[in-house]
Amino acid sequence: MVMVAHSTRELAALTPQDIRRAIRAGQWRGLTAGLAAGFAQANLVIVPRALAYDFLLFCHRNPKPCPLLEVLDAGDPEPRDVAPGADIRTDIPRYRIYRQGLLVDEVDNITAYWRDDLVSFLLGCSFTFEHPLREAGIGIRHIDLGVNVPMFITNRPCKVAGVFHGPMVVSMRPIPYEQVVRAVQITSRFPAVHGAPVHVGEPLTLGIGDVQQPDFGDAVPVAAGEVPVFWACGVTPQAVVMQVKPELAITHAPGHMFITDRRDNELAVL
Repeated sequence: MVMVAHSTRELAALTPQDIRRAIRAGQWRGLTAGLAAGFAQANLVIVPRALAYDFLLFCHRNPKPCPLLEVLDAGDPEPRDVAPGADIRTDIPRYRIYRQGLLVDEVDNITAYWRDDLVSFLLGCSFTFEHPLREAGIGIRHIDLGVNVPMFITNRPCKVAGVFHGPMVVSMRPIPYEQVVRAVQITSRFPAVHGAPVHVGEPLTLGIGDVQQPDFGDAVPVAAGEVPVFWACGVTPQAVVMQVKPELAITHAPGHMFITDRRDNELAVL
């Protein structure tokens, strides 16, 4: 029986399967950063089958922000490759519902919205490589503060695929200057969860005027001697959905990810 989780620390001690059961039972609705250390986390995008090919092509053309982990059959809620037995409709702490590009609802499960023509995409998440970073002695500010990672809409356009187009979103982590090279080396080994940073240093280069005003997530301080480092982010499809305005799109709420059974070292490259 799954214990009721009252804190991130309690939940972090559980297996991915038990964490998903706790989420499904309504025992956890918080952020997933720092949970299931050593296991991959994933972004979720669900679109109607009529748009699925275009979105699949969009992911292939934009692998940095949209690294594919698994694509489910239309109407199938079970991610049989990365988490057999899981249910994509109930096993994420919080979901977002978009209609015609507008965020119309945030819900704890999406069973009321489920349709037989919906195709689910799981995309790699940078929360996966935070465990290797921390093991190397590189602090993760948003985990330390218990807040969401800051995310920003950039001036970098994604490659167009069918109807899908829009800007790349990035996540930011302050890294001490002397640890930046090591952080780049570590994350470069994980292309399936965004890989190496897309930018290091001056935020204005990405069109970001103020790192204390994120478009998604929470602001975190950048201390003296630290450099803002930016990784491509799986919230990019949400920025794209806002521009494309499909009839329906369902995603995870930023920072509330799907926890898989895949170990992070399975996704690493030499």
